[in-house]
Amino acid sequence: QKVSVEVLEHLEHLALVDFRDAEGVERLQKAIQFADQLHEVNTDGVEPMDSVLEDRCLYLREDDVTEGNCTKELLENAKEKVEEYFVAPPGNIPLPKLGERETFLQGS
Repeated sequence: QKVSVEVLEHLEHLALVDFRDAEGVERLQKAIQFADQLHEVNTDGVEPMDSVLEDRCLYLREDDVTEGNCTKELLENAKEKVEEYFVAPPGNIPLPKLGERETFLQGS
């Protein structure tokens, strides 16, 4: 099953992963093929679950802070920070434009 350029772009945006090379596209196609096996499972009469712990009574605990006030020490571990926040890995890296990828996918 081929992956369309639009689906590829949508998945890249959601997962912040670049599937620009042939290996990335092939890995994605294999993952989809593997997941498609779920369509073969007979789920007739199986009720959807809200949680895997549906047979237990879930409890709420008090949200009491017992330790903390160590912001300075934690931020010393940050590779990059802005004010008092960690800077996440670059998720907004510019990906190739849709037209640039169409030519690549035609060869795969």
